[in-house]
Amino acid sequence: MNKKYLNKYGLLLSTILLTASLSTATYAHHTYGFKLCKQSQYHCVKVKRGDTWHSLFPNSRDREIVKKVNRTNQSLTSGSVIAVPNNLYTTDFLSLAPFPHQISPQGSKLIKVDLGNLAWGAYDMSGRLVNWGPVSGGKSYCPDIGRGCTTVTGTFKVYRKQGSGCKSSRFPRPNGGAPMPYCMHFHGGYALHGSATVPGYNASHGCVRMFTEDAQWLNQNFVNVGRTIVQVFR
Repeated sequence: MNKKYLNKYGLLLSTILLTASLSTATYAHHTYGFKLCKQSQYHCVKVKRGDTWHSLFPNSRDREIVKKVNRTNQSLTSGSVIAVPNNLYTTDFLSLAPFPHQISPQGSKLIKVDLGNLAWGAYDMSGRLVNWGPVSGGKSYCPDIGRGCTTVTGTFKVYRKQGSGCKSSRFPRPNGGAPMPYCMHFHGGYALHGSATVPGYNASHGCVRMFTEDAQWLNQNFVNVGRTIVQVFR
């Protein structure tokens, strides 16, 4: 192998390694958790190869809190950054909500959906925040339909809800069938529903994805069809 080839090979390998390193750094800086790390009540943890949610947080309560704070139920990726509450073992999950704990009563139960902060919050009849969790709304462009698919914003009411067997009639194309467990429709085809894919950014065809256990709680314990308000904003 001549010197010229070795130099060329070495340059190519260096370029590949540098690109991979920059890609990892870029990904880390774009995770939702990285943004939270700048806040005083959190500290950063950089994920190493082989790390899992379970290995980092063996306690199921702590694990679910950290997942929800980071707005994702996806497997951890090496090089990514997650935010961990400083007082994780004693913290009250409700205290971490990106919503006010009390608002003026709305005359009905209310679900706020904040597409910017990737979160939902449930308020009871007295205007008290009683639960919250992560969401993933519609992305700006969906290649399979050739147009934008952001989630509709405004104030609506849940007009229909279904159980664990709810499925999409439209996606994936052409025949639908995508699971939408515990769906709660609030405007046309737009619905709140459970999903195994809440990635920490807006990634849906327009519906509001939630952790499945959150959608189940809302569906079975909170939402009243025709009365519960859904307020979606960015």
